Amino acid sequence: MTTPAPIAVALDAPDLETAARWAGLVTPHVSTVKVGLELYLRYGPDVIASVRGASGVQVFLDLKLHDIPNTVGAAARAVARLRPAILTVHAAGGAAMIRAAVEAAPHTKIAAVTLLTSLSAADLGEIGIQGPPSDAVRRLAALAVEAGAQALVCSPQEVAAVRAEVGPDIMLITPGVRPAGADTQDQARVATPEEAIANGADLLVIGRPITGAPDPGAAAAAIAAALRRAVP
Repeated sequence: MTTPAPIAVALDAPDLETAARWAGLVTPHVSTVKVGLELYLRYGPDVIASVRGASGVQVFLDLKLHDIPNTVGAAARAVARLRPAILTVHAAGGAAMIRAAVEAAPHTKIAAVTLLTSLSAADLGEIGIQGPPSDAVRRLAALAVEAGAQALVCSPQEVAAVRAEVGPDIMLITPGVRPAGADTQDQARVATPEEAIANGADLLVIGRPITGAPDPGAAAAAIAAALRRAVP
């Protein structure tokens, strides 16, 4: 049997039934499904069981927690009982906040989001982050790992620099991944799946190129096959 590809399919669905259907279609081909803020806020904890189904696929809970350490620790503890494989927090929340999440959810990988892939260099300047995005990403990555984060979320364009910064043992997750020829939509810093893996990514977040296809299962299978050819 073929090993599922290191892809987290973003289940940004309008309703729970669609999310569960998409998860069922892609699960034979990918390792992970990602539940984002909208779906979780609409359906709550039930969404995790619905998309996990009988397959036991890994669930990536992408809530990007960002608050004072006590609040983030309590929130991480609340969702840890759902057994997500990965839970996101914002690295910009600081070391104490990241540490609180790590301690509250010992069986979940805490992934620190460095900079959102929707932000361009001009956007970063407007919020007071000067210099190249890659410099800020590297600083936030080092801070997060020092605080105990086991994974980092960064754009595919920064993944090689982050890998050099944090070494081989930290999981690097890259959104902003688009197969060649796909629409970039609202992502500013993108790359193809093959480029992202070659640069050192461990898990690729792919949403609309799969879920927006007429047959999401076939789209997931095609991207997984292309990745296997590129990276045996």
